[in-house]
Amino acid sequence: MRAAVLTEFGAPLTVREVPDPGPVGGEVLVEVLGTCVLPYAADVFAGVRNYPLVPPVVPGLGGVGRIVHTGPDATRLRVGDLVWCDPTVRSRDDALTPDIALQGWSSRGEGGAALARHLHDGSFAELMRVPTENVFALPAAAGDDPARWAALAVHAVPYGGLLAGGLQPGETLLVSGATGNFGSSAVAVGLAMGAGRVVVPGRNQAALALLVDRFGPRVRPVTLTGDEAADRTAMSTAADGPIDLVIDLLPPSAPSSATRAAAMTVREYGRVVLMGGVGMLGGDDLALPYPWIMRNSITVRGQWMAPRTANVGLIRLLASGALDLAPERVRSFSLDAVNEAVSHAAAHPGPFDRTALTPSAA
Repeated sequence: MRAAVLTEFGAPLTVREVPDPGPVGGEVLVEVLGTCVLPYAADVFAGVRNYPLVPPVVPGLGGVGRIVHTGPDATRLRVGDLVWCDPTVRSRDDALTPDIALQGWSSRGEGGAALARHLHDGSFAELMRVPTENVFALPAAAGDDPARWAALAVHAVPYGGLLAGGLQPGETLLVSGATGNFGSSAVAVGLAMGAGRVVVPGRNQAALALLVDRFGPRVRPVTLTGDEAADRTAMSTAADGPIDLVIDLLPPSAPSSATRAAAMTVREYGRVVLMGGVGMLGGDDLALPYPWIMRNSITVRGQWMAPRTANVGLIRLLASGALDLAPERVRSFSLDAVNEAVSHAAAHPGPFDRTALTPSAA
């Protein structure tokens, strides 16, 4: 098969012939029809983010495809099925605290590194082998535009966070980092899940206007100034009532003060979910006041990616139209244009801008 290979950090991806992956028991072989190229992919491939990828490696985070081969443990999946491949791989020998790797992308700890050595390559290829439990049937409509449906890789992240935070219909949600790629997804997903209103703080006026234009009065924009106390007041005022849940999806470049300002708008007994990259590349740690957390009975939790069952719920939201992919701006690239795709993604990191690779396109 043909694949895009990261031969070393800082080098362009090389498209070349590599051996077809050979699935073993418990795995499925999938022809990759569409995969998302994330805006920060260029930083990963340059080594800026210090991800534990081991070159040479075929990168790529999940994808839409058709099943080419199934193992004997697959009782529902069939050759030819259109499927979503979840990149979040979990070890099977510890149900309580499984090791985790993002296939073709990242991993956590020594156990995650072991998983990454076994499932080393991702979706920037014509074929990909995937654990059986990571493959989910898609509606036929996804086959008409697999590049657009590859945005599942983005939407799954905030969906996992909103599930972790227990978002309920009618609640008020604040999305910290709302004008970014993942943050804007959180706005869309939160509304699809029934949020009554969503507070969207940010500095990018055009991005804030885009969110309001797309979703209407349920979205409450706030222009941030960088003054922590003033921004907190402005966010609370925009909510026009208690804020039930805050989800943070700010990137590593954001200051911890921005996360803290957003988090401390949450009501008594409110919930805060941390999913962003603040502090990952240095900078101050997040400092939340102990008395505030304790006296207000605040729940603060981290969440990395989404549980396996979340894939089913997210696909249902898309299939029903509650989460609408149609307004998203999608630019597709062939496998041969993979480096152009990476550059395009980096230059278009805003709300609902998607860059896709179509490795198996004719």
